[in-house]
Amino acid sequence: MTDRFLIIDDDTRLGEMLRDYLNATGAAVEARLTGQAGIDAAVLARHGGRGFDAIILDVMLPDINGFEVCRRLRAQLDVPILMLTARGEDTDRIVGLELGADDYLPKPFNPRELLARLRAILRRRRDSGEASSATLRFGRLEIDTGARSVRIDGEAKYITAYQFDLLVALARNAGRVLSRDRLMDLTRGEELEAFDRSIDVHVSRLRAALEDLPAQPRRIITVRGAGYVFARAQDQD
Repeated sequence: MTDRFLIIDDDTRLGEMLRDYLNATGAAVEARLTGQAGIDAAVLARHGGRGFDAIILDVMLPDINGFEVCRRLRAQLDVPILMLTARGEDTDRIVGLELGADDYLPKPFNPRELLARLRAILRRRRDSGEASSATLRFGRLEIDTGARSVRIDGEAKYITAYQFDLLVALARNAGRVLSRDRLMDLTRGEELEAFDRSIDVHVSRLRAALEDLPAQPRRIITVRGAGYVFARAQDQD
């Protein structure tokens, strides 16, 4: 099935270049020049029965900044979002990840790297969909790997596609300390530019979604100087 991508960027030259490059790989690409137009296109496509497989979203837009667009998209759709940051600063990347972006790419960039990142995002999602549909249970927490859903006491909890993959990687290695590098290996699927703070940001968002007291986590524990460990025993008084 043809991959469908939506580009939300007011740089028409960049949009045309990316559209031509991605079309040459067999993908179907649409572009929108404003944040609101991008949101409308993504929601309409989803309601039409075939949503976009991923969205390429610029931070700097003429009407709504990309961070707010990301937040609004996340409130309505479960679609991978790759954010383009003009400055490539950690602050922009962290904010994007906190709002639900799955990956980031600083400008200027090589189109081949953008394609590699898109393929990594899609591969993670498809591999997860083809994996066993077994439900992982830890106390009140249930992780349905087939449906890609997370519940606590039966209540659905929203996390991004990347955060779900990170949670599954931790849960399947419960009781083992995993370094940040190892977690990036387990979730990215191929070696790409590593962003040291990205795992920390995603873990913080997971804790906000899954922990009763995020500042005193019982599920995902920090092991200073080593990484993170997913606790086998949870929800203990």
